[in-house]
Amino acid sequence: MELQDFQVCDRDLSDTSLSQYLQADAIAVDTETMGLIPQRDRLCLVQLCNSQGQVTAIRIAKGQTEAPNLKKLLEAANIVKVFHFARFDVATLRYHLGIHVNPVFCTKIASKLVRTYTPRHGLKDVVQELEQVELDKSSQSSDWGNADRLTEAQLSYAANDVRYLLKVQQKLIAMLEREERLQIAQECFQFLPTIVSLDLLQFKDIFEH
Repeated sequence: MELQDFQVCDRDLSDTSLSQYLQADAIAVDTETMGLIPQRDRLCLVQLCNSQGQVTAIRIAKGQTEAPNLKKLLEAANIVKVFHFARFDVATLRYHLGIHVNPVFCTKIASKLVRTYTPRHGLKDVVQELEQVELDKSSQSSDWGNADRLTEAQLSYAANDVRYLLKVQQKLIAMLEREERLQIAQECFQFLPTIVSLDLLQFKDIFEH
């Protein structure tokens, strides 16, 4: 993928990009962080993609606590936000930018509910099976903190993490409908904000005996 295939913004979406994304019924979203603990590891990048293939990567500055246009988009009640492992991304966006993402569709939860013939539910595996595309994940564990100097490989990786999500979502929905599990998937997605609240409060295993 060439860098000119998508837009990179600093700190927030532009008004023009916001108006374009607000026309969508669903958008794919992903984040890149310095680690997996929101209270410790800062948010560095937010990626978006709509059904027209418009990809935007938003560089989040160290210490930044708000992104008003991004918040308006991700909290829009008429737009489904599609993530792979939404639990982490939704928590990160809430903790660092005060964004309460809703409504949400998680392709990882959907995969676990309907692709019960495999234990492999990572984004690379799901995209490879459903889209016949092999994602390059070599930049997954890299330094995202130097936002002004991200490499072409990092930006390509970040863009590809959202580029296929909407197509994957539609195929998973069809599978969930076929197996009569769409309703339970939707109930899981609706419960995600509560799970995120528990995660941010650092509760664990409260449903165990």
